[in-house]
Amino acid sequence: MTQAFDAAAQQSLLETRAEAALELAGRLGADACEVGASVDQGVGISVREGEVETVELSRDQGIAVTVYVGSRKGSASSSDAGEASIRAVVEKALAIARHTGEDPASGLADAGLMARELPDLDVHHPWDLTTEQAIELALACEAAGRGMAGIRSSDGASLSSGEGVRVYANSHGFLGSQRGSRHSLSCMLIAEDEGGMQRDYDYTSARHPRDLMAPEAVGESAARRTLRRLGARRPATGRLPVLFDPTVAGGLVGHLMSAIAGGALYRQASFLCDRLGEPLFPEWFSLGEKPMERGAMASSPFDNDGVQTRDNVFVDRGRLASYMLSAYSARRLGLQTTGNAGGARNLRITAPLASREALLARMGRGVLVTELMGQGVNGVTGDYSRGAAGFWVEDGEIRHPVEEFTIAGNLEGMFKGLAGVGDDLDTRGSIHTGSWLVDEMMVAGG
Repeated sequence: MTQAFDAAAQQSLLETRAEAALELAGRLGADACEVGASVDQGVGISVREGEVETVELSRDQGIAVTVYVGSRKGSASSSDAGEASIRAVVEKALAIARHTGEDPASGLADAGLMARELPDLDVHHPWDLTTEQAIELALACEAAGRGMAGIRSSDGASLSSGEGVRVYANSHGFLGSQRGSRHSLSCMLIAEDEGGMQRDYDYTSARHPRDLMAPEAVGESAARRTLRRLGARRPATGRLPVLFDPTVAGGLVGHLMSAIAGGALYRQASFLCDRLGEPLFPEWFSLGEKPMERGAMASSPFDNDGVQTRDNVFVDRGRLASYMLSAYSARRLGLQTTGNAGGARNLRITAPLASREALLARMGRGVLVTELMGQGVNGVTGDYSRGAAGFWVEDGEIRHPVEEFTIAGNLEGMFKGLAGVGDDLDTRGSIHTGSWLVDEMMVAGG
């Protein structure tokens, strides 16, 4: 489909170039250095109304070098990892470092924290299919959705498949590398009735192609999701319970992680500054990460500082138990890195799980949110206001679709008001969660 990608050879080449950059930086006067290099190759297919729209074959590579001269830091990068480019990048990084201000928090993570366990985490599964086979799969996905009664037209189906290698090395003598793959298939459809047009989509994503949903299943699911939105109206305005579908509940976890990220904390740009140990969720709720989980979407034995990753608990029985810190942000806060340079990996919730039906029954009257729009989240205050679409719930049952309304609250109040988590887990990304039932929010409709 694309030119052959020899992952082992690419890994060896990148490791050699990273080591060459480290050696050169030391020779040219750097006190310490770290290097990140990567190469990715893939294919992207899009079809629409039974015709091929695009076939994109991609190959991207790059190298980034950060040097430290005392407590001064300089970084430079290039999309070319050849020998001449490596020298130019190292020289540029050193030139920048010599002209930047001193920062006592800068520097490599402590040598004793470097990853020593570098197991194969089963995240590299290339998909051996031709361009023609990829097109057939995308067409089959779209055809299955378009074939369902009530579907008017299609916004297309897309298939992507890629693999790559990333390498990180620093002058502590650490060198870590990992191969990975990611495959996905999606479909977006349009339905129409006398009330107007509606569109929706569905997708499947996995490390291993065998874990993808069948193309026909993706298309049919996209069609069902689209058809159920016909006849939408505005909901009543008032303070009501809100049930977040799993496809959007993961965003609430994302807002939490942004608020406990070291960068936001040392800038005093988070509503959770200085809140460690305080209650934030109900006692039955815990949240942690499992970065060494085999085959998961974000697994890695080392973070972007080369620090050994580990299972972290961020919320323990309702209380904020840990921040999410890199070596730099930890120094700024006077704390220790949590192995989270580059973010959290494979977030998992521990809580008693309820069925969707049980959550709807508990809710009684309110809205089920399946789509969110806009960027109305203030990380400093926790204020939350988003456009939404979904379904009106009455007497614990879904009555009709709703749209063109907003939901508003404050993240801290929403977290404390979490009334239940569903067993309908969405496992397609790095955050695994079911539905979230929040006891009360302001719903503004017609």
